[in-house]
Amino acid sequence: MPKLDPDRLFPVDARSRSLARDLYGPIKDLPIISPHGHTDPRWFAENHAFADPAQLFVVPDHYVFRMLFSQGVPLEKLGVPRADGGAVETDGRKIWRLFAEHYYLLRGTPSSLWIDHAFAEVFGIEDRLSPATADRIYDHIADCLTQPAYRPRALFERFNIEVIATTEGPLDDLRWHRMIRESGWAGRVITAYRPDSVVDPDFPGFAAKLDRFGEITGEDCSTWEGYLDAHRNRRVWFKGFGATSSDHGHPNARTENLPQSDAAALFAKVRAGKADANESDAFRGQMLTEMGRMSLEDGLVLQIHPGSWRNHNPGVLQQFGRDKGFDLPMRTDYVRALKPLLDAYGTDPRLSVILFSLDETTQSRELAPLAGVYPALKLGPPWWFFDSPEGMRRFRENTTETAGFYNTVGFNDDTRAFCSIPARHDVARRVDCAYLAGLVATGRLDADAAIEVAHDLTYRLVKQAYRL
Repeated sequence: MPKLDPDRLFPVDARSRSLARDLYGPIKDLPIISPHGHTDPRWFAENHAFADPAQLFVVPDHYVFRMLFSQGVPLEKLGVPRADGGAVETDGRKIWRLFAEHYYLLRGTPSSLWIDHAFAEVFGIEDRLSPATADRIYDHIADCLTQPAYRPRALFERFNIEVIATTEGPLDDLRWHRMIRESGWAGRVITAYRPDSVVDPDFPGFAAKLDRFGEITGEDCSTWEGYLDAHRNRRVWFKGFGATSSDHGHPNARTENLPQSDAAALFAKVRAGKADANESDAFRGQMLTEMGRMSLEDGLVLQIHPGSWRNHNPGVLQQFGRDKGFDLPMRTDYVRALKPLLDAYGTDPRLSVILFSLDETTQSRELAPLAGVYPALKLGPPWWFFDSPEGMRRFRENTTETAGFYNTVGFNDDTRAFCSIPARHDVARRVDCAYLAGLVATGRLDADAAIEVAHDLTYRLVKQAYRL
């Protein structure tokens, strides 16, 4: 593999490229703040060696296996575990060879940027991955993984991660976070409260999960008041393990602010399994407003990740379970949908709502104008399909004129693929520097201000927004 281009993602014209280099230099080695993601806290608790290269780069990364699946490669052959207990390939070398055979499919995608960066910077690999080099690269990475320097905690420190947030559900006992805390290791791994399984009536096993929710919190989840107290109880528990945010993956951005008597009646219907689709959606919307109310009480930042048709293919969902690459963007309304929440709390600066989107058409029309006026609302970075160089650039172009930089929250990597974290943050830093260089080159921002903004987008804003 050719060495990484030191000017990758910078502008092509000489002056702007030079400006981007100057902006990037002071911020490229700043600590990584990863306030939202899906790495496994067990890695850091047990600190065991990663099993093999396939388990590190292929099996957990839906960016990778969804692309190969789109070209006819079965998920079973890539080692993706089956929820129905069916057999899958477990030989890491076979998985790796198949991955190498199809690596060309990732050309031009952010995945290739991330993987090439990890190969070069984390493992010192200079060959390009191909069928001819697959075994040699596999053996090199496998050998590295036997060394203490490649254990999860050592990589955490090598990556210069200041803090990383994992994401756990409300029924999780947080045992791995407890183990991390009791180990005495200085790495800061915190949790985030993701209550979808007891908020979304369409979640599999919703009624049973509500029963369990009541058991572990000691609250009566057969009543609306008890159910809300169970959330309060659990949020306190999560805060005890470092949580500074809650996270909500709803199908849309709908919010409601019903009278409490109506909300109680809606909850009773939902709990009994008698709610229709609109009522289930209304309940999810009501719970976003309730979570906003709780955030004013306990200070947790409210993250909303709407607009994804999750698990779009029922066959894959049945065979392999959730989060297997079939979450797809949908058109999403924000101005109308968020109004009940914003009417209630949008002008209260004590509340911090971070809003993500998979609908780029709303960035300049809805999202930037909303964030540009409501004190409680900030825009999360481009997410899922758009955490790419082009997606990041479009985000800045579409939102900066109306929302500015300071109604955004920096970058988060939102990943399960641990070794891609430095690469993802590096891409974001380079794209932001390229954008700022364009503003300086065209006389819209002076160079000293651009230096401050580059630092803020990389480090300060994310710490401030997530109360870290």
